[in-house]
Amino acid sequence: MSPHLLALVLAASPPLERAQQLAQQKAWEELYLAYATASPQDYPEAQRKAIAKPLLKGCEALLAGDAVMAYSLGERAVAFEETAPGLKCLVRAALGSDQRGTAEEALRKGLERFPKEGTFGLELGKLLLEDKDGPGAVAALTRVPPGAPQAGAARQLLQKARGLASEASQARSQAEAIERQMNGEAPGGGGTLQHAVATGTGTTQSTGYGSSLGADGMRTRVNRRFVVKYFNNNRDFGQRADYEGRIVAALDEAYEHTRTMLGEARESPVDVVLYTREEFRTHRGEALAKVAAGLYSDQAIRINDAAELTQRTKATLVHEYVHAALDEICGGGHQLPTWLNEGLAEYVEWRYLGAEGPPRDIADMLQAAARGNKMPKLAKLSRNMLVSQANPALAYATSATAVRELINRGGASKLMALVRDVGQGTLFDQALQTHYGLDVARLDEDVQFAASRR
Repeated sequence: MSPHLLALVLAASPPLERAQQLAQQKAWEELYLAYATASPQDYPEAQRKAIAKPLLKGCEALLAGDAVMAYSLGERAVAFEETAPGLKCLVRAALGSDQRGTAEEALRKGLERFPKEGTFGLELGKLLLEDKDGPGAVAALTRVPPGAPQAGAARQLLQKARGLASEASQARSQAEAIERQMNGEAPGGGGTLQHAVATGTGTTQSTGYGSSLGADGMRTRVNRRFVVKYFNNNRDFGQRADYEGRIVAALDEAYEHTRTMLGEARESPVDVVLYTREEFRTHRGEALAKVAAGLYSDQAIRINDAAELTQRTKATLVHEYVHAALDEICGGGHQLPTWLNEGLAEYVEWRYLGAEGPPRDIADMLQAAARGNKMPKLAKLSRNMLVSQANPALAYATSATAVRELINRGGASKLMALVRDVGQGTLFDQALQTHYGLDVARLDEDVQFAASRR
């Protein structure tokens, strides 16, 4: 990276004129780097809108030739101003770079923010049909306005979506009938359902297909590895069965992925509490709700904005499950440095998403920080929550890069041996020296070198 580009990326708040100049020159990579770490809140509203325009122009210009950079520019454009064209470009770039979770999230946001735009309902319906989500596709396609240009295509797809939804409804009806039969009820009868029992030995006996309602007002579904809890939010039986089934499948996937990556996973059941955005804000506080996709606290995985199960939600489940596994492996109350605890979870999340490193925009920021000697030191990331750092994204990326460096030096088994030693009371610096022959200062140097090369 040239000194000129480095100066751009390290500038805290590049002026509006710089965005316009770089767009005129079609210097798209320089434009992205200039605003990769800029905070939209540092600009007046009029300037935010003006900066979003050249970023969007770059996204649209690169869609055909460089979907990854187009995505990076689109993400920045939407961060500065959420417009319908900006969200559309972000969706196309996300799909072009195999980021379906982000595409779905942007489509849902567009559907809520711009309900008169038929594109969002149609494209979300297509995406959900590809995922065999008939009810979801019906819900999206029926929101395409009748007079929109996309209305005709939406009507055609609705037939297929309703067919899938009907199949799902029949399957749920069969499950409900089986559930009633197993609980000794007459067909169509009422009664209180008992669906699952967790024993004191860590095993679970499932006696049905659904969940039970607890005294705290939360529905609970239990299996051998997870105790899933969520507020009902007026879901009927079929909706609950569908939601719970997808959640349990995602959690099982998190378990299997963690075991594959680390060679071990958590063996005792862990509580998983799923919140809507509003519920998370109420139970965990406004400040945390703004910055945390999820957290592991009080021996429970707590997921923010889990009303819909997107790819990002699944990735967050993986991340927080790693924390739950580390908690058990270390016996609780462990003294792992924050960067190791968070970095391992972040690295396993990267691999779940099919990558060896962070998304392109964060990787560029990490590289620029490394080359500019601006990376946070691991000692600074050892105790406090990473979300409280001046640049949380950089803190997480630095931590995960450090973990990747350790894994590259001896595999996951060697790293987990270090983790276990620290969990049993060995000081981290001593364990690092014993297992890797390193001190933290040398690891800092190796991490900075690796990040600068990328």
